[in-house]
Amino acid sequence: MSTIVVEKSPAKLKKPAPQPDPGLKIFSGNSNLPLAEEICSILNLPLGKAHVGRFPDGECEVKIEENVRGADCFVIQPTSFPANDNLMELLLIMDALKRASANRITPVLPYYGYSRQDRKAEPRVPISAKLVANLIGAAGADRVLTMDLHAGQIQGFFDIPVDHLYANPVIIDYFKKKPFVVDKEPLVVVSPDAGGVERARAFAKRLGAELAVVNKRRISPNEAAVMSIIGDIKGKNVIIIDDIVDTAGTLCKAIEALHKEGAKKIYASCAHAILAGPAIERLSHVPIEELVVTNSIPVNQAKPKYLTVLSVGRLLAEAIKRIHSGSSVSELFV
Repeated sequence: MSTIVVEKSPAKLKKPAPQPDPGLKIFSGNSNLPLAEEICSILNLPLGKAHVGRFPDGECEVKIEENVRGADCFVIQPTSFPANDNLMELLLIMDALKRASANRITPVLPYYGYSRQDRKAEPRVPISAKLVANLIGAAGADRVLTMDLHAGQIQGFFDIPVDHLYANPVIIDYFKKKPFVVDKEPLVVVSPDAGGVERARAFAKRLGAELAVVNKRRISPNEAAVMSIIGDIKGKNVIIIDDIVDTAGTLCKAIEALHKEGAKKIYASCAHAILAGPAIERLSHVPIEELVVTNSIPVNQAKPKYLTVLSVGRLLAEAIKRIHSGSSVSELFV
């Protein structure tokens, strides 16, 4: 009688959990700790040990509390409000890392403070964005990772490599799931000014939407008078695309003008939600369906119903991983 031998299948081995890269370290100031913690969680890394506080006289106090010799260090620190405090924390953290013999230091600036002062718009004023770039370079940065600069030429203010990310993929993926996009209802992407046309055009192309522009005349740095709408928006859903919403004066006037011209439903989106002063109150009095922003700047105040905050943590984490490994960052946007 022949014997049938039944081979037992080997027990399935559990896939080992990915081990953190000992050469990669991520630190953070106090500007946006939740975002830094999210990035560390995605990368399976602990947040670097550092004390970032204040001396009794209000000066920043920084101490790196772990060995960073030869490490590739990233510092997550948007320089949003309070801009001066957050910028000083960033500079001191980088200086401490440099003096502790870190191999490479990369500040990660989801929001680049002072970016709107990128040229001499009138006599006897500073080019603050350039000065901040000089300070970051002098503090020991080897390269910079930032997102949605107000003006692309700011990259040229640095004498070190700059990786410039865009929040558009995150925001577009969100809007692609909206019923009016899924059902292919008439849709128009609107630029709130001529300077944002390129950004709005790229957004419209990805959504298969038409393009319109708000032609405006600015009264003061935080107030604009809308003149006319260039493009057909009557009876159509509208998404206003901008990089920053500060006091929301410009955005609210654009919403009012679009509503007056017969827009069906009005949405708005921006990468950086400063939402200073009367912004939240202003937006509650205009016909906006939803304002979609990212967490490049923490939204610390009470979140109104019309506000949706998307995370750019995964985007930044992937960029950090690629920079550390020497891979292409531009492939993220192909």
